[in-house]
Amino acid sequence: MFMPYNVYVIELDKEVLFSKKFREKNPNINSKLACYYVGQTTHDPKTRFKQHKIGYKANRFAKKYGFRLVPRKFKKYNPIEKREEAEEIERWLAQKLRKKGHGIWSN
Repeated sequence: MFMPYNVYVIELDKEVLFSKKFREKNPNINSKLACYYVGQTTHDPKTRFKQHKIGYKANRFAKKYGFRLVPRKFKKYNPIEKREEAEEIERWLAQKLRKKGHGIWSN
């Protein structure tokens, strides 16, 4: 059975910039730009965002600082047929946003 994957992008509150771990992962961050969490899932991105916020299999930055999904950053890539492809797109999207100066967290 085909189980589609989705990549998603969550905007993070700028408070995340106070995290040493986050700053270390983003040495060339432009603090004027938005910060994001980039992930991939078998769920609808809205469902996965809600899971992060309630703490279910949550990334700590997405749980604590995530405040909204940003569909314009990910919608065109979904759905994705294979997990490997979803993971590749997740990495590529995270790198693309980081190169533009955004603070990014991704697994």
